[in-house]
Amino acid sequence: MATSIVRAACPHDCPDTCALHVTVQDGRAIKVVGDPDHPATRGVLCTKVSRYTERTYHRDRLLTPLRRVGKKGEGRFEPISWDQALAEVAERLSAIAARDPQAIVPYSYAGTMGLVQGESMAARFFHKLGASLLDRTICANAGATALRYTFGATVGMDIEYVADAKLVIIWGGNPIASNLHFWTRVQEAKRRGATLVAIDPYRSLTAEKCHRHIAPMPGTDGALALAIMHVLIRDDLLDHDYIARHTVGFEALRDRAAEFSPAHAAAICGVSVDDIEWLAGLYGRTAVTERQPVAIRLNYGMQRAHGGGQAVRAVACLPALVGAWRHAAGGMQLSTSGFFPIDNMALQRPDLLPDWPRVPRTVNMSTIGDALLDDGQGGNGPKIEAVVVYNSNPVAVAPESAKVAAGFAREDLFTVVLEHFRTDTADYADIVLPATTQLEHLDVHKAYGHTYFLANNQAIAPLGESLANTEIFRRLAARMGFTEPCFQDDDETIAAQAIDRSDVRARGIDWDTLKAEGWRKLNVPAAPFADGNFPSASGKCEFYSEAMRRDGFDPLPAYVPPYESPNTAPELAARYPLAMISPPARNFLNSSFVNVDSLRATEGEPHLDIHPDDAAARGIVDGTVVRAFNDRGTLRARARVTERARQGLVVGLSIWWKKLAPDGKNANELTSQRLTDLGRAPVFYDCLVEVEAAAETEGVAS
Repeated sequence: MATSIVRAACPHDCPDTCALHVTVQDGRAIKVVGDPDHPATRGVLCTKVSRYTERTYHRDRLLTPLRRVGKKGEGRFEPISWDQALAEVAERLSAIAARDPQAIVPYSYAGTMGLVQGESMAARFFHKLGASLLDRTICANAGATALRYTFGATVGMDIEYVADAKLVIIWGGNPIASNLHFWTRVQEAKRRGATLVAIDPYRSLTAEKCHRHIAPMPGTDGALALAIMHVLIRDDLLDHDYIARHTVGFEALRDRAAEFSPAHAAAICGVSVDDIEWLAGLYGRTAVTERQPVAIRLNYGMQRAHGGGQAVRAVACLPALVGAWRHAAGGMQLSTSGFFPIDNMALQRPDLLPDWPRVPRTVNMSTIGDALLDDGQGGNGPKIEAVVVYNSNPVAVAPESAKVAAGFAREDLFTVVLEHFRTDTADYADIVLPATTQLEHLDVHKAYGHTYFLANNQAIAPLGESLANTEIFRRLAARMGFTEPCFQDDDETIAAQAIDRSDVRARGIDWDTLKAEGWRKLNVPAAPFADGNFPSASGKCEFYSEAMRRDGFDPLPAYVPPYESPNTAPELAARYPLAMISPPARNFLNSSFVNVDSLRATEGEPHLDIHPDDAAARGIVDGTVVRAFNDRGTLRARARVTERARQGLVVGLSIWWKKLAPDGKNANELTSQRLTDLGRAPVFYDCLVEVEAAAETEGVAS
């Protein structure tokens, strides 16, 4: 038997971006493990990716093109040839483009984080076509926009050093489930005497293992961060030298923070004054008095509310106030993606747009439900006539799901879906095209939780008739008569184009090196902002952002309250008094892996966690079926009465495929299409509901 080990990379939307070793025996992948030599992965994988072969060889893999034969949403298809599929797609898209190419919308996100199978050949295709642009906001855009205004880019500390920190604040995240390799380093820090603090409305698995858990109500993190600033300034727990040399706007920030006393913030957040005083004092004393490293690991949960962008701004200012950036183990990380020198012009070729540098209209992926139901008469561009979905599952993951499904159910909408499985979205497609998984194609990856470029070498031949995304769009381009040489680029060529080798951070890194060695670390200092040198226009951490002022925003960190809360919407809260959040389930990753039998069996069924006092007031006991509802929709789940959910909050771990949930729904039935203060991102955790006991039915498993 011929056996080999292939160097690969995890493609999923996770900050860890693990380096993989794939064992291939006689052309079949038999095992996927973490690369023991990769300093970020260290030989360990999450449960999900360690079972990646189950996904690749799943009995339900799509292995041939399909054409719809039933009603949209029914999921009834017949197999067709690639020639038939490509001919039909090209004919339909050409006819629409002849009227107005902006009536065609690509819809994609992070089904793969790869630079080759993501937005390379696909972007070239849609740019040449002149299709609408997609604003890819659905995950990180509020926080990323905040970091660009504050630091100049989406950059932060290197988690490889966090084991040396003396205080680690985990804010708005559950790394045991979604950032495992950071968590292992935090455990090292804990063994060395570090204090761990979790800030999260929900007492997650991570929060349970921290020394202290502070549980603000969703959407109030900005007020908490401003109150911490208030205490730091009041008690002179400041690094005055760092502030003077490496920041802009301290005096204005001081005046803003003065408005947020601990008592004021405690009332907003629903936490105690003592918690705020304790945390701020510990943070300031550890960093300033003791001159020890303090680290904040900020995650994306806290930016999924109306004021999410400004909340990230407020937290991002804290390390500069206490000089935490002086240490490799200090500072803050939300994302490191801005360190990576990517040549997007070469990858995506926006110069192919018919009227470049003029650009077509932009559709926000977070409001795709409303966009698909727009008749085109309101000045937002033409009615959408075609959607091409790849690397995403919008019927499951986009907010206000009923509207999304109604939009995709339009009989006059031509929908093409590139997929591995018949997802909720694929069931609405006119044409389904079978795509390869990560083991079956080539790619190059950056990361947003560490600073390594990684290669994904193809381990096995594509299963059945599946094709890589790049090859599908190459063939479509040929059918559409696109003759530019870039449409002939093979995947090796595209991978080589991805890295901007003129940037000093990429010194010694190219595709040939990556594919041979598996990974290479960027040339970035261990403590990148010890001496300032932020990538902002001023070179400093900008407490006051002149760019924000020019763009019409408050130039200082601010507290922007939730859309849906008792304070901001009392009439709504009278009907729907409970806040709801829907963070990731440990065994799912967005909507990936939900159909892997072993992982779904571990997850069980959809649950709704509710505090004992809230449950008692509604006659709900543990294990009974409940109905969560608001004006947007309803969801049935099994109640777990637990103090993990703070009072006034319910938690529905997500994201289930709707077709695999007992009632055919998931948490996005209840979320809204409203957008954040910065970045035009979704507000998944800015959501009021009511919960009531429901009759046990066949709609929920017993």
